[in-house]
Amino acid sequence: MNRSRTVPGAVALLLLALFAQVPALDAGFIWDDDAYVTENETLRQPDGLARIWFEPGATPQYYPLTFTTFWIESRLWGFDPAGYHIVNLLLHAVVALLFWAVLRRLEVAAAWMIAAVFAVHPVHVESVAWIAERKNVLSGAFYLLSAILFLRACAPFRSGRAILDRRAYAGSLLLFLCALLSKTVASSLPAALLLLVWWKRGAVPKRILGLTAPYFLLGAIFAAVTIWMERHHVGAQGAEWALSPIDRILIAGRALWFYVGKLLAPTDLAFIYPRWRIDPSAWWQFLFPAGFLLLLFALWRARARISRGPLVAMLFFAGTLAPALGFFNVYPMRYSFVADHFQYMASIGVLALAVLTLRRLLLRVGLTGTLAVRGLGGAVLLALGIATFMRANVFRDPETLWLDTLSKNRGAWMAHHNLAMIHEQRQEWRKAVE
Repeated sequence: MNRSRTVPGAVALLLLALFAQVPALDAGFIWDDDAYVTENETLRQPDGLARIWFEPGATPQYYPLTFTTFWIESRLWGFDPAGYHIVNLLLHAVVALLFWAVLRRLEVAAAWMIAAVFAVHPVHVESVAWIAERKNVLSGAFYLLSAILFLRACAPFRSGRAILDRRAYAGSLLLFLCALLSKTVASSLPAALLLLVWWKRGAVPKRILGLTAPYFLLGAIFAAVTIWMERHHVGAQGAEWALSPIDRILIAGRALWFYVGKLLAPTDLAFIYPRWRIDPSAWWQFLFPAGFLLLLFALWRARARISRGPLVAMLFFAGTLAPALGFFNVYPMRYSFVADHFQYMASIGVLALAVLTLRRLLLRVGLTGTLAVRGLGGAVLLALGIATFMRANVFRDPETLWLDTLSKNRGAWMAHHNLAMIHEQRQEWRKAVE
C-alpha cells in the first residue's frame, strides 16, 4: 500500500465520519438507553460485570462485550451521555477505516470513495447517535478486523496452496467471537468470506470451507442463543409475531427493496416506520420477493459479462440482513418490520455496488479521472454529509425524536405514547391528553 496516500486518505475518512455526525455529541439519552445504561443495575452493582457475562437475562440482550463497554464507561464518566456518544462516533469512524482497508486488500476500485459514502450516509445515524446501538458499531469493528486477519491468514485468492498463518487465523477467530459477543448479526461473516473467495476465484476450495467451519459453528450457537432470548426474555412472541411462512417471505421481500431504496435515496428517514399490513391474498405483495429473486437470477446469468461482483454484493446485502428480514422474531417487529439500524453492515454491499456502477458509467463516457468526476464525488459526499448532519440533530433529545417520527409516521402509537409521557412529566396535561 502506498503510505503517502494511505495516511492522508485515512485522516480524510476519519474527519468525514466525525464531522458529519458531530451533532450527536450534544445529544442525550433516548428511548431504551435507560434499560441499556442509565437504569441498568449491572452497571451499578459490585457484581455487575460478572452478571453481564454469566447471567443471561441480567441485561436486555445477551451481548456481554457491548455491556462491558458500558460498564467501563460508567466508571470513567458516570452517566454523562457525551462520553458514550463520543465512543459510538469513534467506533463508527474506525468501522469506515476498516471497511476501506478491506476494500484495498480486495483490490476494489474506488475503495476510498465507497468507504467515504459509508462514513457519511444518513442511514447510519441511527446506529451512531443512539447509544443503545453501540452493539452495531462495536460488532462492525470486530467483524471487519476478523475479515482482514482471515484474508491475511490463508491468502484465499492465491491459485496455489498457501501456508496458513496460524497466528492470524487464531486472531481472526477470536475477533469473530468478539463480534458475536457484541451483536450476533455478525454470524453472517463466514458466509461473506466464502462469497468473497467465490468472487475472486470462481470456486471455493475445500481448504477454505474447512477453515470457515469453526466460524459457522460459533455463529450458529450464538444465533440460537439470541433467538431464544428474543422469544423468552425480550418477549418477541404472541399475536404480533404470529406470522405464517408466507407472511415472512412477503415481509422479507418488501424489506429488501425498502432498504435498497433508503440507501439509494435516503429521504424521509424515520425512527419508526409504518408497520406494513401483510396480506397473502393481495397478489401485488408477491412482486417484492419475486422481483428480488429475479434480480439475483439476472445477475447470475450476466456474471460472465459484467463479472461476479454485482451478484456477490447483492447476496452479501441480503445474507447480512437475513436475521432482521422477518424470518426470526425480533422485538422491534412489534412496531415496524424495518429499521435503519438493521442494515448498518449490510449496506456495504449496495453502497459498493452503487459507487462502482456509477464509476463504470463514467468510464464509458470517458470522464474518469477528470476534475468533473472529482467534483461529482465531492458533491455526493457533501449532500450525504449534510443529510447526515441534519439527521443527527433529530437524536438530540426524546421529544425531538418523537416529533420527527410522528411527522413521517403519524400512526406510530409508541411515539404518541412516549411524547404524552414527556408532557405528563412536565404537567402539561392538555398536550399529554392530545
